[in-house]
Amino acid sequence: MMLAQLHVASGFLPTLGDRAGFVLLAALLGSFLFIRTSARMIRAEVSWWPGNVETSSGLHLHHLVWGIVLMMLAGFLNFVVRPGSPQTEIFAFLFGVGMGLTLDEFALWVHLRDVYWLEEGRSSFSAVIVAVVLGGLIMTTFLSWTPSDTQLPSLASFFVFNLIFTGGSILKGKPLMGLFGVILPPVSIVGFIRLATPTSYWARRFYDSDGPKMARSKERFAKIKERHLRWVDAIAGAPGITKPKSVEPGTAARRARSGRLDS
Repeated sequence: MMLAQLHVASGFLPTLGDRAGFVLLAALLGSFLFIRTSARMIRAEVSWWPGNVETSSGLHLHHLVWGIVLMMLAGFLNFVVRPGSPQTEIFAFLFGVGMGLTLDEFALWVHLRDVYWLEEGRSSFSAVIVAVVLGGLIMTTFLSWTPSDTQLPSLASFFVFNLIFTGGSILKGKPLMGLFGVILPPVSIVGFIRLATPTSYWARRFYDSDGPKMARSKERFAKIKERHLRWVDAIAGAPGITKPKSVEPGTAARRARSGRLDS
């Protein structure tokens, strides 16, 4: 019996917390990819794809509404029911789906207007990436692993050493490399060694504004930004105002009052 318990404890995602965290992150990423694909299909006016959800009065219900409802429902049930397995994993799945739907419209929280397909809407994609990275960091760092007394000094030294490069990457304008570096130290080391972004604190503090390092930094990161935007556009869709669909008389006015022409 003890051998069987030991085998389970040392397996993949051995604890309830591990499994719930993994399910939540997978659901978050999956729901984001699905709803972003759906929005792009609606934007492209694909005839066989379901359209936006609207009330009879023409009010558009953003999918962050459904996401918030799912998170509230899953969170409330998890507190009240105090479930074991598999109920906890089910609630984690619902909560993750809600997070994906809500974070996909993160830019709307900040600007309090529909900027989904505008330049400001790119921040929604960044919010999802940061949420997934932080969630993965929490899972791999803090769950289901307790160091022994003999491991603590080495572990503390490693964290201090890694913190230098992680903090340096962030100061150099590379926050994602810094976050990834907490899990994979070589990433933050590379970010720390390479040139800082021209708008970062490091560049403003240590680079001469007219010097060769700043010039190389501006040239390099202009190319990096261009590649990054192409990559983001390939996944999340390029920003820009799309033409309004043909609608029945009166519907356009109702949509204008609701502040949205397309998904």
